[in-house]
Amino acid sequence: MKNTEKILESLNPLASCKKYRIPLWQCPHFLFLLMGVIIIVVIIATYFIATLRINNPQSVALIVIAVATVLIIIDFIITRSIERMAEASRMKTEFIGIVSHKLRTPLTNLKFSLELLLSSRFKKVREKMNEEDYMAILKENTQKMIDLLNDLLTVSRIDTGEFYFKKEAVFLEELTKKIVLRLKPFAQASNVKIMLAAEKNLPIVSADPFWLEGVIGKLVDNAIRYIKHQGEVQIKIQKRKKELLFEIRDTGVGIPKEEQRYIFQRFFRSRNVLKHQTEGTGLGLYIAKKILEFMGGKIWFKSKEGEGSTFWFTLPIK
Repeated sequence: MKNTEKILESLNPLASCKKYRIPLWQCPHFLFLLMGVIIIVVIIATYFIATLRINNPQSVALIVIAVATVLIIIDFIITRSIERMAEASRMKTEFIGIVSHKLRTPLTNLKFSLELLLSSRFKKVREKMNEEDYMAILKENTQKMIDLLNDLLTVSRIDTGEFYFKKEAVFLEELTKKIVLRLKPFAQASNVKIMLAAEKNLPIVSADPFWLEGVIGKLVDNAIRYIKHQGEVQIKIQKRKKELLFEIRDTGVGIPKEEQRYIFQRFFRSRNVLKHQTEGTGLGLYIAKKILEFMGGKIWFKSKEGEGSTFWFTLPIK
């Protein structure tokens, strides 16, 4: 059913135009269909011209097949080139919009805090807050900008093929315990209980500890952040053939079924997450997926809106 929907969507030029936000005559899919019609006309014309000049049916068939093959290849190359340019243009527009939006909030908070500190007009407000409160606001919003810029730099390195990592022996259970301990105050403040269960005598995996810590940290942080009121996060680590399987299950808001196919795309955030005004850039899962693939692993999930999500990833045993 999903495959049928994807096929029908790919054949719909209007959907392509809406996606890339460009006129119909510039749409890759529309141009592909238009050139397809032109190819059919040219093939028919070639056939009639060839039959008038050549008496051998086999030669006519070979000529028609050769012309059709060349035209289809040219059509494919042109369409793919236009599609890449349209995608690049869309991503550029989306990138500017999202980055501007994400930077505006912390910059506005920084500006407001500095005005409180420097302006005499806010004397009464300053008296109600101590210096530590101002410093906390400045630190929090500065960190938001640093995190966003770090994510953007990582995405840029991944997309340009300049992402480098090293493989070392990593004890996945110990690394996960370290991350859980670091995020425990955040979980307690959110009324979330974290449970970690790992098989005994787990083998080591081959991975970059710095980037792997970032992946697990993002998954655990998301699981806590997307739980409203109270709930629990269950983490399991077990051996499966020549891999270690990491599982993290939460009782959070879940992901709407119609949006699940976009979950690993850049800048994507589901509508129910936006409704709860949860912080995030929409880059974390995209980065996590790419990093795990670089390390020879893979990631997947299942989710139901209102009931929570479960993410799995594997890593090869060293």
